[in-house]
Amino acid sequence: MSSLIAGFDARLRGLSPSYFALVMATGIVSIGAHLLEVPVVDVALYAANVAMYVVLWILTVLRVIRYRAAALADLTDHRKAFGFLSAVAGTSVLGAQTILIAESWVIATGLLIVAAVLWLLLTYAIVTALTIKVDKPSLAEGINGGWLLAVVGTQSIAVLIALLAAHWHQPLRLHANFIALSMWLFGGMLYIWIVSLIFYRYVFFRFSPGDLAPPYWINMGAMAISALAGSLLILNSPDAPFLASLRPFLEGFTVFYWATGTWWIPMIAILAVWRYGFRRQPLEYDPLYWGAIFPLGMYAVATLRMADAMSLGFLNFIPHAFFWIALATWLVAFIGLIRATLRPAPAA
Repeated sequence: MSSLIAGFDARLRGLSPSYFALVMATGIVSIGAHLLEVPVVDVALYAANVAMYVVLWILTVLRVIRYRAAALADLTDHRKAFGFLSAVAGTSVLGAQTILIAESWVIATGLLIVAAVLWLLLTYAIVTALTIKVDKPSLAEGINGGWLLAVVGTQSIAVLIALLAAHWHQPLRLHANFIALSMWLFGGMLYIWIVSLIFYRYVFFRFSPGDLAPPYWINMGAMAISALAGSLLILNSPDAPFLASLRPFLEGFTVFYWATGTWWIPMIAILAVWRYGFRRQPLEYDPLYWGAIFPLGMYAVATLRMADAMSLGFLNFIPHAFFWIALATWLVAFIGLIRATLRPAPAA
């Protein structure tokens, strides 16, 4: 019994700040199944996601209580801090699931409030901490794709607000769409800031196989969720005059985001072949892989919504293909999670 407690304690202390990517990945695959009318999968994954969301919050609270110093160290770590924003995106994705699958707008509104409060507290806390920190790493050591969780968290709130706005009465609907538009625009600007540094790090610093961690897939995922948010704003344009007047802009930038995300897919796939095929990096379960599954599912959902919003039916083959890829990788990762959980952990 003591060894089990020690093992749990060790895992708790080392809990990754970005573990809510599990909720993000499960949620978006569930939403994809719902929109593509794949029976059972959407409801089953929604139920699993609710349970995982609760468990992860319990573990997070326990970690903060028992290992406050470790949690604070992660919050001021350039490589890990933005991982905390996976809690924002995970909460928002669960809210979107609740609207589409459970059809409960009250619970979804509660999740929106939680996500918004987390976004405000974490965004300003992380940026402030990293700004005033005395000892800072170099750009090559400090930045990674996980930073783009700041974009994903921002755009996830825009998505949830846009979904809720369609069910609210005026003038709240008008106000909500304006906030969603503002978050969408800020998320796009944030992507430009961060991805410029990431791209610079890619091409001007030494790049080893270990540097290509799974969160680099968020390069694409951040653009996919931006395209999804833009598509929902286009669909909401009849409810808000300012959206209607901006519709050409919304459509142009939505395609811009989608096209940028599409460009990243072959690039990251090529680098993955280089990492695992040529450089023989071991392919084994890592909690960070959930951050790679989420972009695959998000790309499917974003493409489907964009095709609906802009009458681009010729793109409909893409969501089906990427959904099944996302579901298959989710299953593989979930099996890996179960095996890793059952495996004895060394005591701290």
